[in-house]
Amino acid sequence: MSAAPAMFIVVRKDLAKILQWPLGSIVAQGAHAAVAAMHRFRDDERVQEYTRDLDAMHKVVLQTKNEASLLKIADGLTQQSVPFYLWTEQPENIPTCLATVPVLRSELGDALKKCSLLS
Repeated sequence: MSAAPAMFIVVRKDLAKILQWPLGSIVAQGAHAAVAAMHRFRDDERVQEYTRDLDAMHKVVLQTKNEASLLKIADGLTQQSVPFYLWTEQPENIPTCLATVPVLRSELGDALKKCSLLS
């Protein structure tokens, strides 16, 4: 997907298809996760490097089927030691998406193997 470090954002596809959330609400979920990941891991060298040149930041927005698949991805990222933030929408307590710190695609192992670009 990318030869340079990128933040990977994974959004549940069923939010739109089954739960019928509006597009703006889904975009907001990805923004929440991205900002939260950047803040939570602000001292991580990868985050500091990523934000040195704001015009060069790269993000890849992917989709996964549902909550179960999102949580499986979170487990895979944990196994690969890739820091991420799992956004849980409140007050509904619904895990909606996650965002990684900026990493190379090769660092993800198989964690995002089943994800496709968000469409």
